[in-house]
Amino acid sequence: MPRTAARPEAQAPYARVKAWLKDGLSRGRWPAGALMPSEAELVARFNVSRMTVNRALRELQNEGLLQRRQGAGTFAAPLARVASQLNIRDLHEQIEADGHHHSATVHLARQEVATPALAERLGLLPGGPVFHTLIVHHRDGVPLQCEDRYVNPAAAPDYLAVDFRTTTPTHYLLQVAPFWEAQYGIEAAAPTAEEARLLGIPAREPCLIVVRRTEDRQRPITLARLVHPGTRYTIEGRFKP
Repeated sequence: MPRTAARPEAQAPYARVKAWLKDGLSRGRWPAGALMPSEAELVARFNVSRMTVNRALRELQNEGLLQRRQGAGTFAAPLARVASQLNIRDLHEQIEADGHHHSATVHLARQEVATPALAERLGLLPGGPVFHTLIVHHRDGVPLQCEDRYVNPAAAPDYLAVDFRTTTPTHYLLQVAPFWEAQYGIEAAAPTAEEARLLGIPAREPCLIVVRRTEDRQRPITLARLVHPGTRYTIEGRFKP
C-alpha cells in the first residue's frame, strides 16, 4: 500500500527545519557558497529550541549539503561536494590511486537522435539531439569497464569536443555540469554481445552492471551504463552509523 507523506505539523520539529532548508537548497534559494539563515533566525522562524535547529543543520552537513564555519555562519555547499558525498568518483583517479595505469579506448562519440524512451529519461524532445559515447577503460592494459553514456546537450554543449582518451566523461561532467541528484541501479548480469567483445570476456561471464542517471536543479545531465567484468572489479564502501 502506498505511504502518504507526513503533514508538516506531524513531522518532528528538527525534520521541519531540515525539510525547509533542503527544499530551499534544491530550488536554488541559496546558491553554492551563499550564507544561509543563522541558528537564531531558524529558532525564531520555527519557534523551536537551538538544539533542534542544531540537529537539522548537523544532518544536512553530514549529507554534504551545507558547510558550517565557526564564527562565520552556515553556507550552501558547492555541488561538487554533494558529488563526493554520493561517492561518484572518477575511474581514472581510482585506478591511478591504486598504483595502476589508466587508459581509454573511444569506440564511439557522436550526436544521435533521441528515441522516445531515452528522451523521457533525459528530459529531451523525442527525435531531438543527444550525445552518445562508448568508451572502454583499461587498467594496465586490461579492460575494466565498458561505459555506454548518453548526455543532454543542454547540460554539456561541448561534450563531444573533449578528448576522452585523456579525460574521462565523469571528470569532465563534474567540472562543467555538477549534479544535484543521482539515481543508481546495480545488478549482476551477463553482458550484451557487444559489451563482451569490447571487454574481451566470454559472452556469459557474470558482470557488475551499474546504470546511473544524474541531474542538476533544472534538468537531467547524463544516463550511463557501466559494465565491469565480475572477476576484475568490486564495489567497496564503508558505513558508520
